[in-house]
Amino acid sequence: MKEYISATTKDLEKVLNIVQTSIKITYPKYYPKEVVDFFSDLHCKENIKKDIEAGLVGILFVDGTCVGTGCYKDNHITRVYVAPEYQGNGYGTYIMDCLEKDISKNYSNAVLDASLPACRLYIKRGYKTVDHCKYPVENGAILVYEVMEKELARNMTDIDYNGRKFVPLINSENGEVDGNTVFHYNQKDFDFFAEYSGGEIKTGFMVGKVNKAGEIDFYYEHLNIYDEIRAGKCHSVPTIKDNGKIELHEKWQWLNGDCSMGESVVVEQERE
Repeated sequence: MKEYISATTKDLEKVLNIVQTSIKITYPKYYPKEVVDFFSDLHCKENIKKDIEAGLVGILFVDGTCVGTGCYKDNHITRVYVAPEYQGNGYGTYIMDCLEKDISKNYSNAVLDASLPACRLYIKRGYKTVDHCKYPVENGAILVYEVMEKELARNMTDIDYNGRKFVPLINSENGEVDGNTVFHYNQKDFDFFAEYSGGEIKTGFMVGKVNKAGEIDFYYEHLNIYDEIRAGKCHSVPTIKDNGKIELHEKWQWLNGDCSMGESVVVEQERE
């Protein structure tokens, strides 16, 4: 299980070890010793500690093990490293996803200074070079790096359903979903889609639109355990509970069979 969370001062040694080990193993393949030393000094214990205390640093845990770290200030991504033994597993990509999502809440673009080892990763993510830079270090060595920028898709609705999971709490007697049915929601801008199964439902799909207030209008279609295809439409209104979870109050209608109407409540579950 992956979990990206804010780092605290108790995580300082973990973050420092990941950063310094990555620099010492990876950077000598691309840079002279003077440049490697510059990066090591830039990401020293004192600077990392300041960033942690400012709430700028995150750490990625995979099955309880700290494997990587990320850092940003405003819309500037400043420090992304994955421990060498865990590289090649997509963890750097996952950290970047988390950083960009946080930045997109307040900014329309993300900016970073890309070292030579990281340029390819950022290009694949849609970053474009806006400046080629040189920085002199000791003994006449030159640090060459790229300033890169990417336009971010900002969430345009008050509630983002992407990646959330729901189960029915209440449903009318003429409905077919129950507490054993699990809905997996996805959202991109105003577009909404979901998959669901469990209980009397073999497999089902939903597609619709989310308005600015987070209300959803969608159509649903599923195959039940009786091998019947059922379809309908629904209007769903969200409520945010005291625990921060979303509760959706729904009014729906079948579009085949008896075309009856019903009401239901679905509640958000913990993410996996």
